[in-house]
Amino acid sequence: MRNPTFFLILIGIMLVLEIYVFQALKMVVPPTSPRVRMALTVIYWLFAVLVVGAFIAMVYFNYDSWPKSARVYVLAIVVGTFFSLVVASLFLVVDDIRRGATWIIVRMFRNPAPGTEADAEKITRSVFMSWMGLIFGGGLFSTLIYGFSNKYNYTVRRVVLNYSNLPEAFRGLKIVQLSDIHSGSFMDKKAVQRGVEKVLEENPDLILFTGDLVNDYATEMVEYMDVFDKLKANMGVYSVLGNHDYGDYVRWPDAATKVANLERLKNVHGLLGWTLLMNENVIFERGDQRIALLGIENWSAKSNFPKHGRLDEAHAGTEHIPFKILMSHDPSHWDAEVRPQYSDIDLTLAGHTHGMQFGVEIPGFKWSPVQYMYKQWAGLYEEGNQKLYINRGFGFIGYPGRVGILPEITVITLT
Repeated sequence: MRNPTFFLILIGIMLVLEIYVFQALKMVVPPTSPRVRMALTVIYWLFAVLVVGAFIAMVYFNYDSWPKSARVYVLAIVVGTFFSLVVASLFLVVDDIRRGATWIIVRMFRNPAPGTEADAEKITRSVFMSWMGLIFGGGLFSTLIYGFSNKYNYTVRRVVLNYSNLPEAFRGLKIVQLSDIHSGSFMDKKAVQRGVEKVLEENPDLILFTGDLVNDYATEMVEYMDVFDKLKANMGVYSVLGNHDYGDYVRWPDAATKVANLERLKNVHGLLGWTLLMNENVIFERGDQRIALLGIENWSAKSNFPKHGRLDEAHAGTEHIPFKILMSHDPSHWDAEVRPQYSDIDLTLAGHTHGMQFGVEIPGFKWSPVQYMYKQWAGLYEEGNQKLYINRGFGFIGYPGRVGILPEITVITLT
């Protein structure tokens, strides 16, 4: 881990939160059940010690050399525990504010004489708020654990898009969009193969991949080359780069090594049989009718992500093509540049957000924390004649699971 002092501070905060939340547990368990109280106390602190011990091990015992599955799951459990404690503590803080305000009011208006019964009266914690903290905190942790089972639960989403300017020869065109494979996170090759088989069952005309093939290193694809090279379509497989593909999130020994990693990753696309579009376009013809596919490098309106893309270069030469599709990894590009400057781009395909791998999606309603960072974050968006579709991601990164926002294979039919 890069900064032991920072992580020791986090460990200290976690211990304080563990003690704080334990007060709620003591409040909700009746004192008339000493065996239950003892059992819950032992279970609570045994788990707390294991989690804090795992956190300390991450700091001091060469975490980067651990087996991948150990790194991924230990980190997820530690982080999940931390946020669950924070959520539970929020309810206790609200209750403590209530207790403090009540105590002040009692002291101001009742003004009991020192030593009297009223002076000794204690304002106890709310059993209701203690239960709420435990339910919401425990519910969050349980949900995150459950989400481990969803990371390969590939969902096919079908979208029909109508365009009056789509050339007749291309009506009914079937496109499969994939995004955010993040091969460095995979731990079950057979499960990934099942996802690829789902794509092939669709028999698409065109497969479009909108970036983040790896987490950091081109070598992460070695084990999965013989999985993803099975992706075939009548009109080809086309791809672009995402923010993770540039290797910006690891320390390289020198700039040349980082550049070599990116070049190797570009070659991986070719070895898979994919055509990587680097700020360029390809024109498809059927008879005398044409549509254009544009692909750019990563371009984000967010300051912490790179702007490598050059849409002006990709657009050049397509001015007279009646229908255009753009592949751009980051959806913030749509409002920032695509819509204001390129009104002739009919459909933009993006990924990047993963729907944060956590949220709620039911008919007529969807929510995820990522929506507070991205105005458009999953699914279809329309402004005038232009449309944006954001794929929720094929893979995962960081948290090895999915809660509510499942991995996606998008099937788009143009009519």
